[in-house]
Amino acid sequence: MKVAIVQQICSQQQQENLNHSIQGIREAASQGAKLILLPELHIARYFCQVEDTRYFALAEPIPGPSTAIFSALAVELKVVLVISLFERRTAGIYHNTAVVLDTDGRIAGRYRKMHIPDDPGFYEKFYFTPGDLGFTPINTSIGCLGVLVCWDQWYPEAARLMALAGAELLLYPSAIGWNPEDDAAEKYRQREAWITIQRAHAIANGLPLLSSNRVGIEANPNQHIPGIQFWGTSFIAGPQGELLTIGSTDEPIVLVTEIDLQRTEKIRQIWPYFRDRRIDSYGKLSQRYLD
Repeated sequence: MKVAIVQQICSQQQQENLNHSIQGIREAASQGAKLILLPELHIARYFCQVEDTRYFALAEPIPGPSTAIFSALAVELKVVLVISLFERRTAGIYHNTAVVLDTDGRIAGRYRKMHIPDDPGFYEKFYFTPGDLGFTPINTSIGCLGVLVCWDQWYPEAARLMALAGAELLLYPSAIGWNPEDDAAEKYRQREAWITIQRAHAIANGLPLLSSNRVGIEANPNQHIPGIQFWGTSFIAGPQGELLTIGSTDEPIVLVTEIDLQRTEKIRQIWPYFRDRRIDSYGKLSQRYLD
């Protein structure tokens, strides 16, 4: 099956961002992709650089305007889409939500981001209520998708629970980048860590993995603070962590490659991590820290 990632630049104009997403989806579909992943919050600039109630106006219901647009596109192109939205659940409750649209246009499922960061330039706890849908894969016409979002990608527990629940692929829409003031060595370490941890999830679970990101420098609305230089590097890996395709750090691109879903069973026969797990000894993982 051919799968794809749309790596895009996001501007202050929502319609422009929407057009970039649609153009990327059409390009991927024209190359035969049946599953297409968009970056995190791809319809807007990354507003979480500051805490400002004005940005709650960007939130929308699900179903809503954006799901209607992308649902029609999924039907037209006969593809499965994984989009990322700022969900308004009700007044005062908002989520960072990935939505899966099947080839018939229906909402196959949604995933609300579980791990919410709160770091300089990434003030997501101000905007997003932690997810309450758990780590539940979403069944579609082309396979069972383990969809997680950005900060979730640093947690092996999230990937493992998706795999244990039957996910056939892991997908991570992301918005991650550098502080432009960091030196080259620090930038290298951060980007390599990001790639490595996700390849490790693919390996540990014997699953193919798609990780999308945006590119470009987005200024901080507070002009006295550096913005974020999003590092792109969207990639697709196989079930042994092998890189099948990877994007640049600074250019929008549509990545398309073929994956073999049958390899998971073969890999798990050779590398039987699931067989040898000591589930009788992992109970303390549910504790915050072992004092």
